[in-house]
Amino acid sequence: MYFGDQSIRLMGVIIDNPNLRDKRFVFSDRHDAGKKLGALIKSRDLLQEPVVIAIPAGGVPVGVEIARILRAPISLAIVRKIQIPGNTEAGFGAVTWDGHVLINEQLRAALGLSQGEVNAAISATRQNIRDRIARYTTGRSFPDLTKKCVILTDDGLASGYTMLAAITSIRIMQPERVIVAIPTSSVSSAERIARKVDEVICLNIRSGQRFAVAEAYRHWYDLDDREVMAELTSIPDRDGQPV
Repeated sequence: MYFGDQSIRLMGVIIDNPNLRDKRFVFSDRHDAGKKLGALIKSRDLLQEPVVIAIPAGGVPVGVEIARILRAPISLAIVRKIQIPGNTEAGFGAVTWDGHVLINEQLRAALGLSQGEVNAAISATRQNIRDRIARYTTGRSFPDLTKKCVILTDDGLASGYTMLAAITSIRIMQPERVIVAIPTSSVSSAERIARKVDEVICLNIRSGQRFAVAEAYRHWYDLDDREVMAELTSIPDRDGQPV
């Protein structure tokens, strides 16, 4: 269990691997991370009929391996960061598949963004989500999560705002438990997420001023849509369907 300070005891439980704290390049790739994460989740033997929900694109290989190990259905939580105007790599919030918007108000103020710029960025993000839903779901609806144990996963947490947005939408569906399982995270993001869920399971927690998800992986690249779909169809015996 990771206890960065006493305040962590007011949050949900955080489970980590002490041997991997503050280390870089601890996973070969996302599949390796997913296998190790799935093995840890399974060893806890706390879950009954879990449902794995992965955030694409990077979270899909991780989620596929977890679903395979737990013999659980997998679906997608299509969430996109709201891009900072002129910067495609950074965001000041996130939008979910069901339209929920979460804004990092402190960052928005620091950037000096006008309401018009914010609205335009949100509109573009919503269109991106609609496009992804059309490509990934082929008309399938989101699974019923009522009274289920949800394992929400991605390939890592940087600011954590994409995950926070996903949690908000998942909570509306009244699951029994929400567990966020990620290979790597900054300390601050793990603690922020732990306030919103029942449990955070993270193999590689890193402290320090600088954090990049990619630095947990020896082989890192961005997945395209074709690869995401191939990952999902690689589980022939899954009980669920992609979103």
